[in-house]
Amino acid sequence: MSVPLQIRQEGQPAEIRAIAWRAQLRLCHRYRRLSARGLQYNIVCVAIARELAGYIWDIGQHVSPHP
Repeated sequence: MSVPLQIRQEGQPAEIRAIAWRAQLRLCHRYRRLSARGLQYNIVCVAIARELAGYIWDIGQHVSPHP
């Protein structure tokens, strides 16, 4: 990971960092696979955004809101 990313992740719970890293790996792989199939750019981006929303929801389930 780059230094700015490491600094940004300081103070975040390990569980959240693990979910974020899983998302990074899966979404990068999925983007490459869909692009290699020759799908339109917009379709690929929407598919990735949909999955990203699922990861954001998962992180939201593990974090309590601030008062």
